[in-house]
Amino acid sequence: MTDWTAGYMADIEYTFGYYQELNPLRVKLAFLNAGLVCPDVGAACELGFGQGLSTNLHAAATVTHWSGTDFNPSHASFAQELAAVSGAGAKLYDQSFAEFANRPDLPDFDFIGLHGIWSWINDENRSIIVNFIRTKLKVGGVLYISYNTQPGWASFAPVRHLMTEHAAAMGSSGAGILSRVDGALGFTEKLLATNPRFSLANPGVAERLKFVQGQNRQYLAHEYFNRDWLPMHFGTLAQWLEPAKVGFACSANLFDHVDGINLSAEQQTLLQQIPDAMFRETVRDFMVNQLFRRDYWVKGPRKLSALEKGEALRAQRVMLTSYRPDVSLKVNGALGELTLQAAVYNPLLDALADYQPKTLGQLESLLKDQGVSFEQLVQATVLLSGAGHVGAVQEASRIPDAKKHTDPLNAHLIRKARTSSDMGYLASPVTGGGIAVGRFAQLFLLAISQGKSQPAEWALLVWQLLVAQGQRLSKEGRTLESPEENLAELTAQAEAFALKQWPLFKALQMA
Repeated sequence: MTDWTAGYMADIEYTFGYYQELNPLRVKLAFLNAGLVCPDVGAACELGFGQGLSTNLHAAATVTHWSGTDFNPSHASFAQELAAVSGAGAKLYDQSFAEFANRPDLPDFDFIGLHGIWSWINDENRSIIVNFIRTKLKVGGVLYISYNTQPGWASFAPVRHLMTEHAAAMGSSGAGILSRVDGALGFTEKLLATNPRFSLANPGVAERLKFVQGQNRQYLAHEYFNRDWLPMHFGTLAQWLEPAKVGFACSANLFDHVDGINLSAEQQTLLQQIPDAMFRETVRDFMVNQLFRRDYWVKGPRKLSALEKGEALRAQRVMLTSYRPDVSLKVNGALGELTLQAAVYNPLLDALADYQPKTLGQLESLLKDQGVSFEQLVQATVLLSGAGHVGAVQEASRIPDAKKHTDPLNAHLIRKARTSSDMGYLASPVTGGGIAVGRFAQLFLLAISQGKSQPAEWALLVWQLLVAQGQRLSKEGRTLESPEENLAELTAQAEAFALKQWPLFKALQMA
């Protein structure tokens, strides 16, 4: 019998994640900041799309035509459901990489994305993917790839091996994978409590295990308990990708674009002394103890001149995607928590506080009298984008066409929020991708769509849905039992939604 899973975890479904690095508009911002030519993405592909939330949000919110595959038929079925609802025309399949790569009806792609796939497949599938990139990625096209990285996994990789061995040897297959995950975590905690010499030599392991124990069990099953699991050095990945004729472009993690929050002055000086760009990335991974890389590669990188880069950046449109008073000036880089320069960031945030798209050129004019240089403006925009507070905006002429697809998709996702909090994103035709929206905020939007205009009415609708399902709210670790307590809390949340999120969501054209 053929094992269609190829060793990948198929006992349970994957989480409903959304990955902004797959948004073509975000790709453009990263490329411009790195001084590189970025293609206009007309055709895109995601390999291993999971539940397909990212693919469908991007297909609906842009004019890009998406294709993709995920070997799990349950995932593909849900993804196809979303595609049918939006009418955006995404072509999504449940084929293996080999089957998908041999489809005669696939176009050549401007963008190919793989999020969290490379580390969890075998070498045979890696070879198939590299050949697919070589044959189907257009010249000038972009590859996004994320993967577990060495040296960050050097100390915890043996612990992962221990947990999978425990699940195989000590777990009961009839109990299901989630029970085996819990059993493996519990055993590993007991082992570390005996102070083995391994944990004494690797003092960060216990803290990492504590972090792992707090994560979603479905996520952990897919992250740690697949048959194939290989953290890879950057240089090794580069060797794998060499036949595909792609070159490293830049990090897809926008925080990585700002050395000041990740590297000491001494480290920056050392990196500047390394002429080889590829080796420089390897050294940088040691400096930050990189666990997970998110990178853009390009088939034929081309540099922009200083003039071209400045013109393209000044034409780039952006908008605020968070409630202005809630935007923190603290960020976490490899150096820890740092406070951003208020004299630069507050004027920029204030200029964007009306939630209207503006070009960086317009912002430059607005901020020049406040002592903010264009270089500071660009860096601040990149960091705020990395933190999820600012989003790149697509061309105004494309937004109405995208909205025809995001409206039905969002309505469908909002209806699902009646019974589940799994899908915490909606599509914005303005930013061309997903925006985080919690379950209750989605249900408040449902109430508004039904003609209810007051927060108290929104809260009542949500409470009625919860009552019908025997659900209650919790606050500060305590379950709210009485209807009065629940309604009071929901009304407070609805009033906060009306103040903070509702105006923003209207500007993002999600409601």
